[in-house]
Amino acid sequence: MATPPLAISLERLGKTMQAKALLPTTRIWLLAMLGGAYIALAGFASTVAACNLLASPDSYGLGRCVAGLLFPVGLILIIVGGGELFTGNCMMTEAVRRKLLNPVDMLRNWLLVYLGNFTGAVLVAGLLFLSGLFVSGKGQVATAIIKTAVDKAKLGGLEALILGIFCNWLVCLAIWLASRSEKAAHKAFLLFFPIWLFVTSGYEHSVANMYYLSAGLLAVLDPPTLAASGLEPGIVEALGVMALTRNMCFVTLGNIVGGAIFVAGAYALAYGQDIP
Repeated sequence: MATPPLAISLERLGKTMQAKALLPTTRIWLLAMLGGAYIALAGFASTVAACNLLASPDSYGLGRCVAGLLFPVGLILIIVGGGELFTGNCMMTEAVRRKLLNPVDMLRNWLLVYLGNFTGAVLVAGLLFLSGLFVSGKGQVATAIIKTAVDKAKLGGLEALILGIFCNWLVCLAIWLASRSEKAAHKAFLLFFPIWLFVTSGYEHSVANMYYLSAGLLAVLDPPTLAASGLEPGIVEALGVMALTRNMCFVTLGNIVGGAIFVAGAYALAYGQDIP
């Protein structure tokens, strides 16, 4: 089957997002929990794979690259296997633009999916913590988990906003590319590279941060895990409620801008008038 023209793909995006928004509440919630869980599982795996490389400035770039090789699995599981992801649904503005959806239904979907993603991500973080895997690798994994959370919590508002824009620009581009093919293998291939690019670059993803920040908080609040990491106990102060909330708020806003304006909005300007 030939790849549809971009104008047709844009029309299809609007209809797909309309269908997502109008799913039954229970289904949205369950699929969103799965989406958050898949991103958390991919986040943990990428940390384990890259923790030793990330620990040294000399191998930091390679560590980001290795982490980026595994993280795309999370989005592949969502798009190919089935799940709902807040950041992808930021393109729901295209359905609103086409008058297929009213803004209230879009915001309802965003809230449900965001909370569902949060529940799934935190649940996986808690289960991984209880499994004992946080202290694997002679504490190297715990060190990476805590340092990742602290680095995110220390971001300024403008930094988090911009990194959030870049992140979801790429995430939504990945979903946009995948939507242009009907074959699962093609979708997985198309999803991989933009996500690899965003993780390697160090951009900020709100759903991933639901896992990273909660995992870091669990790690620093548990004395054995903190001791295994070799980090100073005072590091817990960096993961205060205000710092975590600030990161999530600005990253989420950046993600909305990245998906709604830089992807859905940009293609609507370019091709939105080709099909009434």
